[in-house]
Amino acid sequence: MRIFFSKATPVQLQFLVWGFVFLLNLLTYLPEDPFFQALSSSGINCFFYALIIYGNISLLFPRLYEKGQFVWYVLASLALLTAAGIAHTLIAVSVYNHFFAKTPEPLNQATFLYVSFAGIVSFMLSFVFRIALAYFRVKRQAEQMLEQKSQAELNLLKSQVQPHFLFNTLNNIYYEAYREAPRTALLIGRLSDIMRYFVDESPKEKVSLATEVKFLENYIALEEIRIRHGVNTTFHKSYEEELFLPPMLLMTFVENLFKHGIDRGAEGNHIHLSLVREGDSLLFSTENVLPLDPPPATKPGFGLHNLEKRLNLLYGPRFVLTTTRTATHFQAYLKIPLV
Repeated sequence: MRIFFSKATPVQLQFLVWGFVFLLNLLTYLPEDPFFQALSSSGINCFFYALIIYGNISLLFPRLYEKGQFVWYVLASLALLTAAGIAHTLIAVSVYNHFFAKTPEPLNQATFLYVSFAGIVSFMLSFVFRIALAYFRVKRQAEQMLEQKSQAELNLLKSQVQPHFLFNTLNNIYYEAYREAPRTALLIGRLSDIMRYFVDESPKEKVSLATEVKFLENYIALEEIRIRHGVNTTFHKSYEEELFLPPMLLMTFVENLFKHGIDRGAEGNHIHLSLVREGDSLLFSTENVLPLDPPPATKPGFGLHNLEKRLNLLYGPRFVLTTTRTATHFQAYLKIPLV
C-alpha cells in the first residue's frame, strides 16, 4: 500500500478517496435499506458531494476568493449550496418514490435540512480536500524533480567518464608516438587539449583569455597540417592573462579563415590575427589574402550571423562587429567590452 501511494498520481488518489467515500456510504445504508436502494442513495450522495467540493476548489475559490472578490465568493458559495441542496433533495426523493417506496413520500423540511447540512459539511471538507491535493501534487513534483536530478547526474557521470577515457587513451598514444614521431605526438596532444576544452571549459559562462587563446592556437595548428603547401600564420597578442570572456567567442573568425580564406592547392597562403586590449575593451581582428581569382562577394555566412546574435545577447549595443572585403584581402574586426 505504501508503494502504491508513493507512485500514485493525484488523479488516482482522488479515485481512491471517492471509492472509499462511496463504500462508507453504502455500508451506512445497508443495515436499514435493500442493496440497490443503498447503492442508488450512495451514488447520489457522492455525486453531490463531489459537485460541491469540486465546484468550490476548482471554480469558486480560484476565480473569486484568490482574486480578492470575497463578497462574491460568499454569495456564490451560498448559491452553490442552495442549488445543490434543492437538487439533491428532489433527485433523492424522486428516485426513492419511483423505484423503492411502496407509497410515495412527500418532500419535507427535515429531508432538506439533512441534505443541506451534509452539503455544508462537504463544503467545509473541500478545503481539506484542496490542501491534500496540493500536498500530493507538490510531493509528486518533488519526486519527479528528484528522479530527473538523479538521471541528470547519471548522464553527467556518463558524459564525463567517456571523454576522460578518451583523454587517457590519447595520452597513452601520445607517449607511444613521442618515441617515433615527436611532431605527430605534439599534434595528438593539441587534439587532446581541444577536446578537453570542449568538455571542461565551453560549458562555463566565462573562461580565461589565456585558455581561449591556447584553444585557438591548437585549432590553427591542426588546421595547418591539412594545407598542402602550408600557411604563414602570425598571431599578435597584447593583453593581461587574467582577463576573462565568454568561451568560443573568437572561434568563428578563426574558423572562417580556414574555411573561406585559404586556397588549399596554392602556395603563399597568409593569415594574420591580432588580439589586443585597449582600455576597457578587447579588440580581435583577422586578415587573410584572397586567392588570385577570388569568388564573387557574398553575404556573411551563418557563423557570423549567429555570432552577432550571441553578441547582442551578451553585450547589447556595446560591441562592434565588422567585415571588410577588398580586391586582395578579407578583414574581420570585433570589439567587446571587458566590464
